[in-house]
Amino acid sequence: MELEAVKRYLEKGVGSSSEVDGLPPRFLEPLIMNSLKVDLIEPGRILCSMKIPQRLLNAGNTLHGGAAAALVDVVGSAVIPTVGYSGPNTGVSVEINVSYLDAAYVDEEIEIEARALRVGKVVAVISVEFKKKKTGKIFAQGRHTKFLPASSKM
Repeated sequence: MELEAVKRYLEKGVGSSSEVDGLPPRFLEPLIMNSLKVDLIEPGRILCSMKIPQRLLNAGNTLHGGAAAALVDVVGSAVIPTVGYSGPNTGVSVEINVSYLDAAYVDEEIEIEARALRVGKVVAVISVEFKKKKTGKIFAQGRHTKFLPASSKM
């Protein structure tokens, strides 16, 4: 791909900045989470399901990798308070890693399971697994590391 083609690809949304700037604050979470259903919540574990909506597809008509990474962030962060952490928020992402093992398609039912591997005083490590509900096949795995803010002693 020539350099100008790469530049055009990256700048293709530049002309509509007023539309983008008009989006509400924190619009990304509802965009990702709108189809999410919590099936089980217990200490250190959350199991969610969702039917993949059209809006989360990439150009290949499969679940967009960025959407999967955002789900690792959101569902992974949600499991932190289930183990008793009571800080002012669930911390700041230090690392998010996602391994994409297979594709998932529009209207496919999936399960997303987040497990707290360790929630310490300053660091939390979370594992997030994506499975196809019909077959039980894992199609993505994520790991999320977060820095946890210190609780105030006042």
